[in-house]
Amino acid sequence: MTARFVLLVVAKAPVPGFAKTRLCPPATPAQAAQIAAAALLDTLDAVCAVPGAAPVVAMTGDLGAAVSATEIGAALRRVTMIPQRGWDFGARLANAHADAAAVHAGLPILQIGMDTPQVTPESLAAAAAPVAHGVHDSVLGPAEDGGWWALGLADPRHAQVLAGVPMSRDDTGERTLRALGACGLRPRPAAKLSDVDTMADARAVAAACPDGRFARAVAAVRGRAVA
Repeated sequence: MTARFVLLVVAKAPVPGFAKTRLCPPATPAQAAQIAAAALLDTLDAVCAVPGAAPVVAMTGDLGAAVSATEIGAALRRVTMIPQRGWDFGARLANAHADAAAVHAGLPILQIGMDTPQVTPESLAAAAAPVAHGVHDSVLGPAEDGGWWALGLADPRHAQVLAGVPMSRDDTGERTLRALGACGLRPRPAAKLSDVDTMADARAVAAACPDGRFARAVAAVRGRAVA
């Protein structure tokens, strides 16, 4: 099937002490990395099952030191891999769009992270549809914490505005909306999702996708959830 859009996943290698450190405690660094690995693998399963999507993963970190490295390596053979580059997260996001567009010239992009393992092929296709079918210039999927979990752009060059948006704040979503509006875009909202920053988030998301690797990894952590 000819690709209609790029489905870009921005990901971090699930290395203990490097990935999902805000889950500790009650998770140990190894358990937090296992949760991150499960989130990545569940996300990749959904991404690779979306009809008409060209999957691309922008990765940072040492995959050789990652939890579940063999399984992740096998999953990544289904996608195009590009390295993240940039001085901060906003710049890395902007560059990931540019680099994915260089691989798949002329296609719109829907970008997500690895923090929403409850996504399904159907929900991703629905989020991408406005830009994939050429009926809207952009899509922004808000997150429960005030950020965003998905950004769709008919013209990936507009992702350069992300380099000027502070990330990982409770107003990141609103700031991103304003930045996109300032360059003439009118983002269509996608469904609001909870992403995984804390153990309370992880347990809530696991309840929404109880049959995946992510829920099993979260269930392995014992102790009181912390906010």
